[in-house]
Amino acid sequence: MSPVLTIARKRDGQKLSAAEITAFILGFARGEIPDYQMAALAMSICLRGMDDEETSTLTEAMLSSGTTLSLNPLPPGEGAVPYRSVVDKHSTGGIGDKTSLILAPLLACCGLAVPMISGRGLGATGGTLDKLESIPGFRTNLSLAEIRDQVQRVGCVITGATADLAPADKKLYALRDVTATVESIPLITASIMSKKLAENLDALVLDVKFGSGAFMKSLADARRLAVSLVETGKRMSVKTTALVTDMNQPLGRMVGNALEVDEVLATLTAENPLPSGEGGLRSKPGEGPPADLLALTYSLAAELLLATGKVATADEARAKLKAEIISGRALAKFREMVTTQGGDLEAPRPIAPASEVMADREGFVTAIDAEQIGMAIIEMGGGRCVMSDAIDHSVGLEMLVRLGDRVERGMPLVRLFSPPKRQSAAASRIAGAITIGADACSPPPLIVEQIK
Repeated sequence: MSPVLTIARKRDGQKLSAAEITAFILGFARGEIPDYQMAALAMSICLRGMDDEETSTLTEAMLSSGTTLSLNPLPPGEGAVPYRSVVDKHSTGGIGDKTSLILAPLLACCGLAVPMISGRGLGATGGTLDKLESIPGFRTNLSLAEIRDQVQRVGCVITGATADLAPADKKLYALRDVTATVESIPLITASIMSKKLAENLDALVLDVKFGSGAFMKSLADARRLAVSLVETGKRMSVKTTALVTDMNQPLGRMVGNALEVDEVLATLTAENPLPSGEGGLRSKPGEGPPADLLALTYSLAAELLLATGKVATADEARAKLKAEIISGRALAKFREMVTTQGGDLEAPRPIAPASEVMADREGFVTAIDAEQIGMAIIEMGGGRCVMSDAIDHSVGLEMLVRLGDRVERGMPLVRLFSPPKRQSAAASRIAGAITIGADACSPPPLIVEQIK
């Protein structure tokens, strides 16, 4: 089948057959189709789009370019747990989003297997692997055999993608990044779903964010992506749901790698981890774990517990999750996962010196440019502009206000953790990211919509 004809047909807005898509993607993965032809097809897809059937075929072709994770039972006596439903969660990325670190051990405590393949931060959004690597010794480069073994013995793992899982996606993503085709919803869908479905999942939940700190800035675009992801998952026989969530302010209070790990540990040791709906979403420093972080974590976990038949209602799910935290089992499981991956939670995680960003007027917090908050972290050395950049895990910030809060002149808005030589520039960017207006405003809902 001629690659040129396939490119021309999509360029002209025609629907590609399953045979065309599969031959093109597998040929690209094998090196038989050059980068420039793949780039041409990617641009044609970006401009002309794909329907649900084409997108599912593209996902399946990328999935079949490599191997998949098989969680076959271990022989008796080798410490294996009984077979459990295999589940995972994917987030499209946000500022302060540390739900994966709480979610994986919580779900494992509830009898689910969680082989979570995660990524690094690039641009304003932080990466789950970068957060975990602030724990001394933590390994994020596990082999497929190590992933399989840990999930069978511990119940959960959080690691990077291996070279043999959906290799076509890795090659294509590198091209998309330099050919202005990153925004294509069919290409985003195939990239996300090919990696997740390589885990041989029974159920998947997606956190599709929108707003100033998200990849998708508008609710309409986030909804379009969520529908595409869910439709593709269902077409490939995986129970899939999506929550469309607000990212117009950071999630939780802490932003920055070591700080976010500390916030996760504080949440897992909370005496009263409120389920969603109890106490609102506006807890402040000194009032226990961040209510918004817990609410979103519980809601995502509930989708998977419901999909796998572990609970009958969302309320039952939240009560079960709360009990796992109060009992200490969720913290113990997190420690077990960290230790198994070589990490030492007792080793020091340095935190940079603190300073505060003050309000220059009184009024109400009417807007927070979460993307600029993320860029401030990068400016302090806590994120990347390119993948080769080194990370300073000690830097970050604590949000002391949320949207809708009333503030007084001279009141601290953000506590900054930064080397002194970088404090001034970061503080200036953060001050510019927080809008204080004269009129009161209502904070936006955290979870806007469920798509299933």
